[in-house]
Amino acid sequence: MPSTDKARSAAVQLRAAHMKSPLSRGGGQVPSAPVEAAPLLTRFRRDALRALAAGPFYRHTLIGRVPADLRLRVGERWPGDEQRGTKILAGEITLAGQLVRNPMPVWFPTEAGTGWLASWHDFSWIADLLSVGGGAKDAVRALVQSWLTDNTGWHPIAWRADVLATRIYSWLVHFDEIASREADRLLRRAMLVSLGGQLRHLARTAAWELPGPPRLRALKGLVAGLTAFGSSEKRILRALRAMERELPAQIMPDGGHRSRNPSVQLDVLRDLVDTRAALRAGHIEVPSALQEAIDRMAPMLRFFRHGDRKLALFNNSVEEDGILVDLVLTRSETKGRAPAQAPHSGFQRMQAGHSLVLVDAGKPPPQGFDEAAHAGPLSFEMSQGRERIIVNCGGYRGTQRAWRQIARSTAAHSVLVVADTNAVEINDDGTLGRAPPTIRCERAEEDGHQWIAVSHDGYRQRFGLNYARELYLAADGDDLRGEDKLTGRSGTAFVVRFHLHPSVEPTLTQEGNTVRLRLPSGLIWRLRAIGADVSLAESIYLGSGELKKTQQIVLTGTTGTNGASVRWAIRREGRTPAPGEL
Repeated sequence: MPSTDKARSAAVQLRAAHMKSPLSRGGGQVPSAPVEAAPLLTRFRRDALRALAAGPFYRHTLIGRVPADLRLRVGERWPGDEQRGTKILAGEITLAGQLVRNPMPVWFPTEAGTGWLASWHDFSWIADLLSVGGGAKDAVRALVQSWLTDNTGWHPIAWRADVLATRIYSWLVHFDEIASREADRLLRRAMLVSLGGQLRHLARTAAWELPGPPRLRALKGLVAGLTAFGSSEKRILRALRAMERELPAQIMPDGGHRSRNPSVQLDVLRDLVDTRAALRAGHIEVPSALQEAIDRMAPMLRFFRHGDRKLALFNNSVEEDGILVDLVLTRSETKGRAPAQAPHSGFQRMQAGHSLVLVDAGKPPPQGFDEAAHAGPLSFEMSQGRERIIVNCGGYRGTQRAWRQIARSTAAHSVLVVADTNAVEINDDGTLGRAPPTIRCERAEEDGHQWIAVSHDGYRQRFGLNYARELYLAADGDDLRGEDKLTGRSGTAFVVRFHLHPSVEPTLTQEGNTVRLRLPSGLIWRLRAIGADVSLAESIYLGSGELKKTQQIVLTGTTGTNGASVRWAIRREGRTPAPGEL
């Protein structure tokens, strides 16, 4: 892979040292636990409850004793987005990637999609609105009162377990801001009565209605609500036992979430931190399984951060808010450093000097966690300091199915693509289909030099080709070299893509095989390649949460009788090249 004899020798030595380690065996990823499919009994239970809840008498089953006030204040405020709150105040409401202006009717506008409705009804935007100040509190009070008036009965979205739990938690955290004045006495009582009914329904659904992260969100809301209402410890422990059963099904031994999505990693860790805070407020012992999950997840969240403190783009993640990421890590109270590798999650991290390289070296998420997963095995991202250089396109937040499919495709990742075909099949229903049967990963380090070799056979059945990628990062961090290899059938077109962050200015040099990359700081990097034709093309960047135009470096070629080998190097301009370097 490295072009010089010295680099090749180093790689061989690193490989030899690595192969002696028992951690190098087994393909780089421990087989994931099977995900339990929803049994027939669960589906019957869900359908029966929904039929009952939709009837005229169900709301009477939610009536019960309500305290005069919350017994405990639970949960800490999370920072709101003032800009977003200002837009909501003006009637410009963007949720789940969809903009709805001045919704009419307020809670069920006809143009709103399911994602928008879920986010509107969960009240997670209260902090955004309150951060505006001024008359924003009155707007929040009016919206809460409106919801109480217009949502007296069950609705499949508004009362979905995760939506319901998020609304309960938001109302609890901001209860005193919404209804602490004497003039709010009637509103406060109405909120308490509604919270009591919502909690009773959530207690019936939290542990089973939804799989994956929404189930943990539902259980968080249930634990917080029961604690705030001073419910019996027996009821709270029942909810905690459900959470304890769920944690090992979602959180892998290395701390990664089974979705392999950094944004989900952030959200789930935040939910677990909130759950722990609610238990502490109620002087209830924190289960060891919950504490251990937090302790494992926090270092893995650090693993996914670039130098700008925001998150890498794998499996539908976006950058997220760096301040929020910092705050979640602070509240986790976990000091563990980011690991160099995550064998269960299937990711590798190379860091040297000011450079960071993150590599997807694992199998796609299993069934039940794959509805938003991307077809990007062996893709990587690279940054220097606070500046991103090589990126994946990121997760799409919007309502257009075509854009979602584009963002999930292999071509939207910095990796080799054969015949414009996804390395992982994406089914029409959004789940993943055929995936590489085998993904292997080896890693070695010596004197600060780092070497990773990954491979998959996702193209073997369709094209008779195996794909392997080697990456080598020098100890000073200013020299990243790679080799992308295809072995097998000849005559097949391929493309190696390097998507660039929108802040990077690329220029194709006169030599034709080199691209000059100018960063906002003024630093210059150069990508040079042999074994393929080098060109620039348009690309998109979705990592900031909105679509931005950018460019990509494209290396094109066709397999020959011996397959294909494309060697490339990304080096910071100004370093002294070694004799014979690429």
